Amino acid sequence: MSSDTSTPERPLPHTERGRQTRAALLAAARAVFARDGFIATTTTSIAKSAGVANGSFYTHFTDKYEIFVALYQELQEEMLHPGIQDAHLDHSDPVAVIEEATRAYLESYRDNAALMRVFEQVSVIDERFRELRLRRARAFEERNVRGIRRLQREGKADPTLDPELVADALSCMVSRDAYMTFALGLRPAVDFDDLVTTLTTLWVNALRVPRTTEAPDGRRRALDETAAQLRAALEQIEDLRDRT
Repeated sequence: MSSDTSTPERPLPHTERGRQTRAALLAAARAVFARDGFIATTTTSIAKSAGVANGSFYTHFTDKYEIFVALYQELQEEMLHPGIQDAHLDHSDPVAVIEEATRAYLESYRDNAALMRVFEQVSVIDERFRELRLRRARAFEERNVRGIRRLQREGKADPTLDPELVADALSCMVSRDAYMTFALGLRPAVDFDDLVTTLTTLWVNALRVPRTTEAPDGRRRALDETAAQLRAALEQIEDLRDRT
């Protein structure tokens, strides 16, 4: 694959009809890619699903990769992880902020699970798309790093933790759990609220954020043990990094 990861920004259509056609093609691409995957999808199948002539496709997009990237960017805006810094909540309650960010991310992932599975697949086979996803992942991580640093400054998170390592580890934990649960269907019967609560508790415990409410003793102990294991793993990662 080419190492060129850039995708030229195509200007939006000037006419209402053109904008409607482009929107119809994107909506169709969303359904077709989710159903058929990237490799089996063709520009003809997208145009047919959109109810437009095949030539109309090339008025708006060069090939299926270009519309795939446009779809990815559109979807990322829809499911943009609010992050612990940017959630629209009272920052005096960091637990509520983390919980809302986690819930929003999981809801978006669940609602777009089929496409998220295709994004994972294309990341493996196309270097351009992999670099595009890495750039977006870094942007998400940077937002969480800023949020963790703010909590540390306010005395609401463990100041000894490396914000970058923690943001990377915890963000990967949530995204991987979402992929296994919703994209691969590992736990189809999982209770969504329980999943949100568990991942939120792991975030909170790993950062040592003070909580105003406590979970039942047995569940709390189990979550505390998991959080302790996660903190130990983070310390090992940091130790290995210092040795290199």
